Amino acid sequence: MPLPDFLIVGAPKAGTTALHAGLAAHPDLYLSPVKEPKFFLTDGPPPTRGGPGDAQTYREHVWRRADYEALFDAAPPGAPRGESTPFYLHDLSAQSRIQKAIPEARLIAVLRDPVERAHSNWAHLWAAGLEPIGDPVRACAAEERRVKDGWAAFWHYTGLGLYGEQLQHLYKLFPEEQILLLRYRDVRDDAAATLDRICAFLGVRTGVIDTIPRENVTAHVPDTAATRVVQQVLRTGSRVGGYAPRPLRRAASRPFLSLLQRGQRPRRPLTPEQRERLLPYFADDIALLQEVTGLDYSDWLAPR
Repeated sequence: MPLPDFLIVGAPKAGTTALHAGLAAHPDLYLSPVKEPKFFLTDGPPPTRGGPGDAQTYREHVWRRADYEALFDAAPPGAPRGESTPFYLHDLSAQSRIQKAIPEARLIAVLRDPVERAHSNWAHLWAAGLEPIGDPVRACAAEERRVKDGWAAFWHYTGLGLYGEQLQHLYKLFPEEQILLLRYRDVRDDAAATLDRICAFLGVRTGVIDTIPRENVTAHVPDTAATRVVQQVLRTGSRVGGYAPRPLRRAASRPFLSLLQRGQRPRRPLTPEQRERLLPYFADDIALLQEVTGLDYSDWLAPR
């Protein structure tokens, strides 16, 4: 059956887009042309409402089985097929759906310092004009209400970083030898060795690819009165144009995004005070992660 042999299952804002692009250059692998189909996130059609921009995102889900299988039709015979939906690790129901459909699948998870991941997640949506709260600490504090209101998983800044809970569930469904854990810093700083680890895990030739491109790099967008005006236009447009064709939506939003992200200044790091306020969301789960994996992630508890 034309289903994937491997999946990059997480985490968002941990280099999965770049990793997908890097692996796609390997002649022995086949990566889906739609990088993030999200097929296993639902049993049927995705929701139609949620937070700002969610209606547009839900329309992009490849949720019909025939459409999902068609993503892998062009794979050469014998080539391992893969896709990259970084929300699968966070969604425990998605994990179960994967196990039921492709129990022999190999799963790759990239884990990033959860505080840094949450900040990058917030910065991504802020720079896209969708996040209405101009401070990541206050945005994380609003998460519980947003979850109750049905906002999509990408708004779960802290929930997406609870890797201990997520992996504890995943290891109940899949044997350890089918799961490869990577650290974001290795994907970023040691691309060649990381790609060789993945290729060995997937059973294809090592030493063939050694580059992971920079993808989804978020610019710094200052919180100013002008920024707020442009963001309000983008959020209004996401509601009004949520059901418009994707090319039309992109064309309409492009000039406003260019204005918002002009200059492409590097994203500013969290202050020590912000990091200290966000760490309590993750401290217990980091301890669980170390227990579940037997690996040391204590550096994530340190100040920066």
